[in-house]
Amino acid sequence: MSNTTSNKIRVGIIGGAGYTGGELIRLLINHRETELEFIHSKSNAGNAISKVHQDLLGETDLKFTDTFSNDIDVLFLCLGHGESRKFLSENDFSDNIKIIDLANDFRLTENSKLKTRNFIYGLPELNKKQIQSAHSVANPGCFATTIQLGLLPLAYAGLLDEVYTTGITGSTGAGQSLMATSHFSWRANNIQAYKTLTHQHLAEIVQSIKQLQKHFPNTPSGNGGINFVPWRGDFTRGIFASSTVHCEMTLDELKTSYKDFYKDSAFTFVSDDAIFLKQVVNTNKCVIQLEKVGSKLVVHTALDNLLKGASGQAVQNMNLMFGLNETTGLKLKANYF
Repeated sequence: MSNTTSNKIRVGIIGGAGYTGGELIRLLINHRETELEFIHSKSNAGNAISKVHQDLLGETDLKFTDTFSNDIDVLFLCLGHGESRKFLSENDFSDNIKIIDLANDFRLTENSKLKTRNFIYGLPELNKKQIQSAHSVANPGCFATTIQLGLLPLAYAGLLDEVYTTGITGSTGAGQSLMATSHFSWRANNIQAYKTLTHQHLAEIVQSIKQLQKHFPNTPSGNGGINFVPWRGDFTRGIFASSTVHCEMTLDELKTSYKDFYKDSAFTFVSDDAIFLKQVVNTNKCVIQLEKVGSKLVVHTALDNLLKGASGQAVQNMNLMFGLNETTGLKLKANYF
């Protein structure tokens, strides 16, 4: 499908007041192939979008609404985890409307069906062909995207066994609702480990790895061989993760393997130099760096949790679903300095 200015993709957003909703609005009002029809928010109905997302002052005169319609082509769900399934169960949308869910409700295969819909796991580097023909997509989690993109080439080569991962995320990863650990006075000059070995994204990571490597270890918890310790960081956005595995391949062989795996990727790149967050913040990129000491391989990955880890990837999926170039509307420049 090729869209022109007279035949744009009509978009609806449910839950537009949060961080992911705000990022999605920013991307879509500047996307040459989309037209925002409604942005739903019960708590902000009637308020101007720029009253909540103040950086959009002068960019749009749209207001939040507490109503929605079927007169759209695609619906984005930016609701809390567990709320998307409830919302879709209680509200009827035409089967002709494509749906992209940014929560975790439909990411696992056993939870991917609802009514007549079957949600495809929306990691383009893994499921691009399925996404292109999909009617409903479950957008991956931010930590899940970061860690998977670092491990998928190893899974494809059948090299994964036990994995030890640490990752640090900015405060926007916790969402916009105020919590004790999201106060500036708590976050500033502070870090903390949380959800040690039990993070909710582990199951989707294992599911993707097993898609490429069937013999990956399994455990009763469903976490397989992924030992993950996440950290809260004292910055606003971005994720940096480091995964350590046993590997006998040389570093040059590994770099060749990774670059070949991602040679057709629009947004995932392997760096020969040390990577850092400022390369990716405010972009839809994921950058990867490999280091090796003896038989230990460390895979570093970095991305923006609100873009490649959420709303940017959702737009990338929309582009694929509607036959557009997947980079459309996503040529973004890193903040850097």
